[in-house]
Amino acid sequence: MTALLLALLAGAVVGLALGGLGGGGSVLAVPALIYLAGFGPAEATTASLIIVTLTSVTALAGHARDGNVAWRTGLLFAGAGIVPAVLAGAAAGRLPQAVLTLAFSAVAAGAALRMLRPARAASTGEAHPAKAGAAGAGLGAVTGFLGVGGGFLAVPALVGVVRLPMRRAVGTSLLVIVINSLAALAARAGGGLQLDWAVVAPFTAAAILGAWDGKRQAKKLAGPTLQRVFAHLLLAVALLMLIDTFV
Repeated sequence: MTALLLALLAGAVVGLALGGLGGGGSVLAVPALIYLAGFGPAEATTASLIIVTLTSVTALAGHARDGNVAWRTGLLFAGAGIVPAVLAGAAAGRLPQAVLTLAFSAVAAGAALRMLRPARAASTGEAHPAKAGAAGAGLGAVTGFLGVGGGFLAVPALVGVVRLPMRRAVGTSLLVIVINSLAALAARAGGGLQLDWAVVAPFTAAAILGAWDGKRQAKKLAGPTLQRVFAHLLLAVALLMLIDTFV
């Protein structure tokens, strides 16, 4: 019963992050599955990709209805990352877990610090294809390597590199998450992992419900406020995982 309640609570928080911030689902789900549900690192990253994919599809539908998805930019961004995600996902299985944890923490902290910088002027249109493709390829590699959906990197990249407004970046990042997560899952297929669906299923259901509420709450906050909340959340997660690695 305790594991079920923790899964429901963690799932709701992951959903709130995805629905309201367009990312942060995997970066929250992986530690939750490891420290609260007792999953091993490999099982946690795979289960996280499943949870985040299904939740992101739900959240994406709502943002698309509101016109907050830059489809061409998102498809270019995600499409450029598919091959890097698959290749990096295969390579990640050969590295020690401590190395992956350190890389995970460093990337999360770097993304957070970038988002805390003064924002540059945003464009309301679609990004230049070369710029979106280059950023997407880098994101795909990190997604496959770290086993996360990539939203916690997609949002700052879409804001800082592609220069989309924050709300449009949130919606577009969900499209990127879905595509990158499916590519990363394909790279992990056939690995023989046995997932505890008694935890994964309620976690996913709570995340989907949380995503709807997160989208509703996001309408009450200004774009810069969302950006600061997201950045501080990433810094906290990075710090906790670094402490766990060295202590």
